[in-house]
Amino acid sequence: MKMARQYTIIDQLCLGFDPLLRAIAGSPKTTGRAYPGGSEKGAVLTPAESKHAAGLMRVNHAGEICAQALYHGQALGSRGSATGEKLRQAAIEEGDHLAWCSQRLMELGSHTSYLNPLWYWGSFCLGLTAGMAGDRWSLGFVAETEKQVVKHLKGHLEQLPEKDEKSIRILEQMQWDEEKHRQEAVHLGAATLPQVVQKLMSWVSRVMVRTAYYI
Repeated sequence: MKMARQYTIIDQLCLGFDPLLRAIAGSPKTTGRAYPGGSEKGAVLTPAESKHAAGLMRVNHAGEICAQALYHGQALGSRGSATGEKLRQAAIEEGDHLAWCSQRLMELGSHTSYLNPLWYWGSFCLGLTAGMAGDRWSLGFVAETEKQVVKHLKGHLEQLPEKDEKSIRILEQMQWDEEKHRQEAVHLGAATLPQVVQKLMSWVSRVMVRTAYYI
């Protein structure tokens, strides 16, 4: 009987190149859902409003790069468990968010973060480590990450210009999806992460937010 291949960490890191290239190139796997921003041109924003909205959407795009990487790393580290399949499906759903943020940035005449490869690899390695620690801890990372993302999206919704309805619709849909992923992780038995880990994740998130807004 043919034995299943056991992947080494080097194999797993190499396998991470395909989703990395897809994410960075703006062609992630998606569910094909309709763009929440709609096909209309949208309200005309002032230069200052447009620049601020683009900065916020660039942060959200970078956050989705991190989410993609985290899920990819966790799925590989889960060693073929049912949880790994759930994580791969979640990554595809997060791919929708990545595509939506990228499209909105183009509409705003701006660009994605130049540091996206760094965000990806850092999150991928973290996800791989969490996946190898076991399903409960891996799901714990998902639950905590999504909790912080939902809070972060709420803040952005409050900061966006009221007339930027296209960006608002995108973030509202993303917020709903992220909360769904958090609840699913909890339902599947996510472990509660130690306070020190939660604080470290929050600190890293703040660094990414403050950097990606400009770069």
